[in-house]
Amino acid sequence: MQINDKVKGIAVGIVLTGLLILGGCGQQTATDRTPPPPEVAVVTIQAKPVVTTTELAGRTSAYLVAEVRPQVGGIIQKRLFTEGADVKAGQTLFQIDPALYQAALGNAKAALARSEAQFSTLQLRAARLKDLLADKAVSQQDYDDATAALKQSEADMQYGKATIETAHINLKHTTISAPISGRIGRSSVTEGALVTAYQPVALATIQQLDPMYVDVTQSTADILRLRRQMQEGQLDRNGKNQQKVSLLLDDGSEYALKGTLQFRDVTVDPTTGSVVLRIVFPNPSGVLLPGMFVRAVVQEGVHKNAILIPQQAVSRDPKGNPLTFIVDKEGKAQRRPLTLDRAIGDAWLVSSGLAEGDQVIVEGMQKVKPGIPVKAVPLAAAGDMTGDKPKAPAPTTKAN
Repeated sequence: MQINDKVKGIAVGIVLTGLLILGGCGQQTATDRTPPPPEVAVVTIQAKPVVTTTELAGRTSAYLVAEVRPQVGGIIQKRLFTEGADVKAGQTLFQIDPALYQAALGNAKAALARSEAQFSTLQLRAARLKDLLADKAVSQQDYDDATAALKQSEADMQYGKATIETAHINLKHTTISAPISGRIGRSSVTEGALVTAYQPVALATIQQLDPMYVDVTQSTADILRLRRQMQEGQLDRNGKNQQKVSLLLDDGSEYALKGTLQFRDVTVDPTTGSVVLRIVFPNPSGVLLPGMFVRAVVQEGVHKNAILIPQQAVSRDPKGNPLTFIVDKEGKAQRRPLTLDRAIGDAWLVSSGLAEGDQVIVEGMQKVKPGIPVKAVPLAAAGDMTGDKPKAPAPTTKAN
């Protein structure tokens, strides 16, 4: 009996020890099931000045355009230029047959000589009649007739001189010269063609290609937005490079030289609700040609206190409204609705919803919910751990 009691005591001890061990393991398992706060990568918002630009579509046009037309009629004797070549102002382009105009000049000179001869005779007669009138040898009527004839002869001389000048001008216009320097296009006539004065069809067109105009359009909505931002102090348009404009060609490449914004038109196109901006670009190499489709990158101004966040930090709610998550002062995740202005490289320019000093969650948003504690790690440190480096935002451009 004593042996059985001893065995029972040992068995009871073993059972109690097992229960204690199991109880301890159960308590440790319950403790281990409490998850640690999720780790998220954050960036701290810092307001800084950012230059904003807008892409505006437009076309190029020549700086100067001259349509060459004849000022006298006749037969084209010679064409003295090469189509598509550069010409200088004053260079002879066409020669019209001058024979008729040379004859007209000769007639005008002969008429003037006749008038001058008559004037000399009438001048002597008027002088003699004046002396005879003093002696009462002729009547006053005779003297008055002689004086009137002298004045008429003088007028005929002036008319003859004007006729000679006109004949000289017409003869000069038989030689058609370039009114401006530039590149001349194709000729609409050949040698032997009959042309008339001031005909509607131009003989050729000369265009000055250096510099070149670029005419782009900007909507009135954008103009009103920029004006409102200036009034609110968000935008500064007094920078030294404010008038400088970049140009993107039709193939997407950037034009090597910068242009200068010349003026904004004051009239709104009622069909498009936009105004025209004229920009002047140097074109020494002739890369720009009239009528090319281009996109001008125009500076809007400098946002003095711009807030930028990486695009990956922005998500959308079911209605498509942008939002992000921040880490508040208590270390908890909170949702923030945003108003976005535009994309700047791989970042968003935020109009409202964030303030300087906010910690925005960039990585790990899928692990958080509003109000839960999180462990915030700077994005730079998180990038070092993953081998990724954050990219710097590029200059902002808004397509229009």
